Amino acid sequence: MKILLVEDDPLHAAFLRDAVAQALPEVSQILTAENGREGEAMARRDVQAVVMDLQMKERNGIDAARTIWSERPDTRILFWSNYADEAYLRGLTRIVPSGSPYGYVLKTAPVQRLHLAMRAVLVEGQVLVDREIHRLQQRQARPTQGLSESEYSVLLDMALGLPDREIARRRGMSERTVQNRLLALYDKLAVDLPGDAPAMNKRVRAVACALASGALNVEALRIAEREMLDWLKRLPELG
Repeated sequence: MKILLVEDDPLHAAFLRDAVAQALPEVSQILTAENGREGEAMARRDVQAVVMDLQMKERNGIDAARTIWSERPDTRILFWSNYADEAYLRGLTRIVPSGSPYGYVLKTAPVQRLHLAMRAVLVEGQVLVDREIHRLQQRQARPTQGLSESEYSVLLDMALGLPDREIARRRGMSERTVQNRLLALYDKLAVDLPGDAPAMNKRVRAVACALASGALNVEALRIAEREMLDWLKRLPELG
């Protein structure tokens, strides 16, 4: 079995190598990459399993995993990260191919938990997420608490500066539907302040609340920016 470790911190990379040696004695070769771009190239060397950091300076783990899965959807990927943000989880669930084993374990988890995750995902082909990540999934599944996918799409477009009319055009909604999604966002993100507070721009405050709560993060906005620019380029052909 060949495994690829994608981690830009040398100490963390060394820790992962030791963890693989302890948890996966069947591994015959360990490859390493220092960033997502290098990881994409290394993954083409008949690699069946990957441990991937999420936040890296040159191409993040979500983008790298998307490329790897687009070329080899059977690749088993365990994400190992400091971040439990809702935005990261949404980014991952959007790119995982149907039926593909994957996992998400926090770097703060005990080493035994990391060993368990490595075996479960990379060897046994299971789906495994850390307890804190699982709580986020449960919250998303409750409509009164988590943001729906359409609400999240409207939030992203609003954060990028699109007005209601352009959000409606991009997402295939009516303007009234966009406005209804905005009202739901304001409620779920607790945008309103006490009655004696000064008037606020709700759109700006919604973005601030989303960033503070982890529903949005910088990586999610970077990815959304690229996707929006691609959409803008295709507008003439879309009519």
